[in-house]
Amino acid sequence: MANIKSAKKRILVAETRAARNKAIKSEVKTAIKKVDAAVAAKDAEAAKASLKAAIATISKATSKGVYHKNTTSRKISRLTKAVNSIA
Repeated sequence: MANIKSAKKRILVAETRAARNKAIKSEVKTAIKKVDAAVAAKDAEAAKASLKAAIATISKATSKGVYHKNTTSRKISRLTKAVNSIA
């Protein structure tokens, strides 16, 4: 365990941020699964609605610094491509 006050704070801050990032990543994964489920069921309307929600969730995660912007672009592109394939 750290003895220096600043090192103790770093440990606490790192734990807090890790928990926040984990929660945000979990939200993104759930949103992606909803889109994939709608695509698998060939439900175009549900897929489009869940895609819109997923894009918002992924973009919010990027603005919070959880994902790199290229990662976000890749995820959104793949989801959009999947939804367009059933339309």
